[in-house]
Order: sequence, then structure tokens, then C-alpha cells
Amino acid sequence: MEGIETKNKGGQGFGKTVLLAIFDVLAANLSYFAALWLRFDGSFEILMNDPTNKPYFIAWLCFIPIYSVVCLVTFALFRLYRTLWKYASYPELARILIACLITGAAHVAGITLLFCRMPISYYCIGVVLQTILVVAARYSYRLVQFIKEYLLRDRDCSRVMLIGAGMAGQMLLRDMHHSDERKERVVCIIDDDPKKRGMYLDGIPIVGDRNTILENAVKYQIEKIFLAIPSASAETRRDILNICQETECELKNLPGIYQFVNDDVTVESMTNVSVEDLLGREPIRAEMREVFEFINEKVVLVTGGGGSIGSELCRQIAAHHPKQLLIFDVYENNAYDIQNELRATHPDLDFITLIGSVRDSRRMFDVFQTYRPQIVYHAAAHKHVPLMEGSPNESIKNNVFGTYKTAYAAMVNGCERFVLISTDKAVNPTNIMGASKRLCEMIIQAFDAKIKAGKVEDIPQLFTHEGIENADKDGTGEVFRKVKTEFVAVRFGNVLGSNGSVVPLFKQMIERGGPVKVTHPDIIRFFMTIPEAVSLVMLAGTYAKGGEIFVLDMGSPVKIDTLARNLIRLMGKRPDVDIKIEYTGLRPGEKLYEEKLMAEEGLRKTENDLIHIGCPIPFDADEFFRNLRPLMDAAYANRSDIRRKVEEMVATYRQNS
Repeated sequence: MEGIETKNKGGQGFGKTVLLAIFDVLAANLSYFAALWLRFDGSFEILMNDPTNKPYFIAWLCFIPIYSVVCLVTFALFRLYRTLWKYASYPELARILIACLITGAAHVAGITLLFCRMPISYYCIGVVLQTILVVAARYSYRLVQFIKEYLLRDRDCSRVMLIGAGMAGQMLLRDMHHSDERKERVVCIIDDDPKKRGMYLDGIPIVGDRNTILENAVKYQIEKIFLAIPSASAETRRDILNICQETECELKNLPGIYQFVNDDVTVESMTNVSVEDLLGREPIRAEMREVFEFINEKVVLVTGGGGSIGSELCRQIAAHHPKQLLIFDVYENNAYDIQNELRATHPDLDFITLIGSVRDSRRMFDVFQTYRPQIVYHAAAHKHVPLMEGSPNESIKNNVFGTYKTAYAAMVNGCERFVLISTDKAVNPTNIMGASKRLCEMIIQAFDAKIKAGKVEDIPQLFTHEGIENADKDGTGEVFRKVKTEFVAVRFGNVLGSNGSVVPLFKQMIERGGPVKVTHPDIIRFFMTIPEAVSLVMLAGTYAKGGEIFVLDMGSPVKIDTLARNLIRLMGKRPDVDIKIEYTGLRPGEKLYEEKLMAEEGLRKTENDLIHIGCPIPFDADEFFRNLRPLMDAAYANRSDIRRKVEEMVATYRQNS
């Protein structure tokens, strides 16, 4: 244990410390002997045999034990035996110089007072030689590294281009130079600052700006590119990465500014460039304090809790101390996975996993009456456009009436907030899935309108069986006068990495060797990450006043063809060479572009500049409720004219022929 402690505290093993101390004693005393020898023309005979000079030698010899102790104590006080010398830099050098000057002054005073006054050259040459030897001993590792760098640099090392000559780039270079088992060597640096061009950073030339990446990749035979500009905007990062992809080099990226702040800029902190880095949009960094204050000590229900969005909701909610978390899903495998994950990551969390369908009103009433959730995030839905085009009645049953039954059960059982997760496909929908989500939004708006008007009893209870869960069991209508639920919807675009999203689908195609199938070369989509989507959903729960449709400003849309090509390059392949791209044509119900908001809707700002509120298109709630019963009957009868009935209710829905 003592040996381990010595190693940890001193930065090196006990044996190395002893050897270094012995070297210091020899270096200190031999330096002054060499100074004396040089003073007398390098002649031992003059020094040893001349009666005039011999006292100088005797004084040096007698002062050895005293000066050895002085050196060891002084060096120890300046931590010269407790430093990791392979990482030594200017502060360590300064400590050595001060320690040697102090011991030199002690030598002058001690030998003069105790023995005799020595020649001036003896004092001067001695302290200089001692300093050189002490520095050399401690910086020898750096010298070896220098020799390895410049004499053996081409041996088994990948040639790296570093982008960014700022502080992050300097820290990364330093880490690479200090690595014992380096596998990469930076041979050139790219930086957009014209003042830095032609300069050197730690011996590496800064060869140009981003426009020279391609030519320098060829000139310097680059195999890897490291991007070390954590403070750059997402758009700048995207533009640089798009150039880098043309080189067919392996790309590594410093993920964010926090590595720089935490002094954690190392080769190990570099990550593979992800497709998110190529979107060119700053991530949403929402202030979540209010969200989690709202969730704290509340019973929260997440429907579709095993899905990609639902499971991320569960993770973030679990981390911020709800009173109880209810995970509700029809698919038991997904529910089981998130259950096991939360048990491992949050062992003290009070949560319950429930299996059931939002289409079963009796089950939903039972859940709400048993657990009394105060906040509901409604993520359960059928969302695959082509599959729903083939089964339109299922889209209506699950999305529309699953939402209706869940919302009604929430409303009459004391729920405070109900947040519907919608989609940009609900805007001017051309497919049944998008139209069904627009109907869900209309349900939320209609519920909110009736609550604010004090006419909750006018909202029909739509069930496919005898209503044994009738909310007004006592016939007094009291339950309707206690309703306080605030209903809102959240609308966003495609979520990267979610179940069924295009990115994992493309990855599977690439791993199989292609081809990658893109429906149309000009098709575009808005994208966001799962954490961003979840942040927006949760923010909606706190900003809600009732009836809003929250919309995320997702920046510029992305061409799916470009996304596919970038993904092929990220996986080390060449588009149209190693992996073919095939255009299959638009699928049923699919359109070239998605819209975030209907043309008739306006936008209002929220506290977050990237989150807006759409002003709802007015519609007759009473007529809407009257039309829901025939729509439900048609869906459960599996009628073939279901699209026409939806078209009658959603004025903006136009079937894509």
C-alpha cells in the first residue's frame, strides 16, 4: 500500500525517485568539481599538487555531504520528486531553475563561510552545469519522444489532418505527443484564420483554410481527419464535414465545448462523426428547470412508453423525481426493455409497467381510476405511412379513437395536463396517417374549447361497447364541473434514430451491401434528435394554457438523397461506387416535402426562440363531435370508404393519387 501511495502521490515509483535523487547528488557535486577543473585549465596536476590550489579541492570534497543534503531538501520542497516528468512543461521548468538558483546561492554561502572563498568562475560554472544536468535528467523523456516523433514518425502511424488551430487543437496535439502508444500523427493543420497560414503549431505546419482540405489531403497522404473546433456553429461544422467527406478519410469529431471547458480534449474524447453533425442545425438546448419542477412529485403516465419517443420520455422523467411513473404500452417486449433499463439506472424509482391498448376504453378508465396520473404524455400511435396506407381503418382506430378514449379518461379522472405527440405530417396531409394525427389535434382542440366554455358534458363518450365506465355514474353531472385538464399538442418532424426512421433503415441497407433505396432524388424532410423531440414535448407540458399546438423551428430541411450519401460515406463506403443508390418513386401517401404549419395558421413566440405556438384553425366543435361517431363506426366496420369520411372532416386532407 505504501508503495502504491508513493506512486500515486509522487507521480512515479519509489525506485525511480531514489535513482533520480542519486543522480541529483552526483550531478550537483560533479558540476562544481568540473567547474574547479575548468578553472585550472583542465589539469588535475595543477589542481591536486599545487599547494596554492589544493585547498580548493579539499574544500569542495569536504562540502559534498552538506551540499548533497541541501540539494535533496530543496528539490523535495520544490516537488522535483513528485512530478510526472513525461508531461512536464514550462511551470516545471521554472521550478527547476528556481531550485537550482537557491542551491547555487546556498553553495556560495556555505563553502565560503565554512571553508574558504572559491574562485568566481567556480560558482558561476558550477550552478550552470548543475542546472543543465538536472533539467536534462527530467526532460530526457521529452527528448526521447522528440526523437521518436521526428526519426521514427512514419513507422505504423496513421497520417492525420487536424482542423482547428485554436486551444482545443493545441490540447489535442499535446495529448497525442504525450501518448505512449501513439497510432496517429498529425502532419498538417487546417484553420480558417488567414493570419495563421504558414505558421507552425507544436512543429506542425498550418497549411490553409477549409478550401484547401481536399488538395492537402492528397499532398500529405492523409488517412484520418480530426475536427477540433468545439465552439463552431452547427452550420460551420456541417460545411467543413461535407468537404471532409469528399476525401474518403476517417473522420473524428470533438463532440462539444464541454470537453474543452473540462480540459478533456484527448484522442479518446474524439467520436465518430454522426449523421446529426451533418444536419447543420444547432441542437435545441431548452431550459428544463421549469419542466422538472412541474414533474417533481407528480404521477406521470407515458402511453407508448416502450417506443423511441416514449422510452426517452421515461428516461428523462425518471431522472427528475416523479412521485410515480406509469409506462403503458401494447407491445410487451418494448415495455420490458425500458422496465429493465430503469430498474438498473434508477433503482429507487417508483414505476409501474402496464400492458394494454389505448383503444380499450375500459382499460384506460381502469388505469386512470387506479393510479390517478396528473400528467399524461400520449405517444402511443401508429406512425408508419406506407403501412397505414394499406390499413387505413387501423390508423383511425388506434390514432384517432385511442387518443379520444385516453383523453376522455384523463379528463374525467382529474388529470392536470394532457400532451399529445403529433407530427408535421398532420399539416396538409396527403396520407391517412397524417390525416389521423390532424384529427387527434382537432380532438385536443375540441376538448379544450368545451372545457373553457364550461360545457364538458357536451363531449360525447364514444365507446364500442356498453359504457360500463360511464363517467357520470350518479347522473348529477358533478364530475364534469370538476374538470381542470389542459390539453395541448406538440408537432415536430422526423426523429433521427427512432423506430422506423430513415437512418437505421439506410444503415441496414448499407450493411447488406446496398442498394440504398431512396424514393425520390428531390424529397426533403425536417429532422431532429430524440432528446430534442422529448425536450419539446416536456416543455409543452409546462408552457400549456390549453388548446395550443406547439411547433419546433427545425431549421432548414434536408434532402434524403444527401442524407443517404452522407451516411454511406460515414460508414466508410463510396456512394454509387461501393454502394448503389436506387430511386424507387414516391410511396402511397408520401409527398416531396413536409410542412411544419398549415398556411392558415399563424405563429406566436414562446420563451424559447425555437419553439412557437400555432394559432389553431377554427372549426365547429359540435359538428366535429357529431361526425366522430359515424367515423368510429366506419373504422370498426373496416369500411373501404374510410378515406372519404376522413376527407370530409379534415378540410386540408387530400389523398395522394
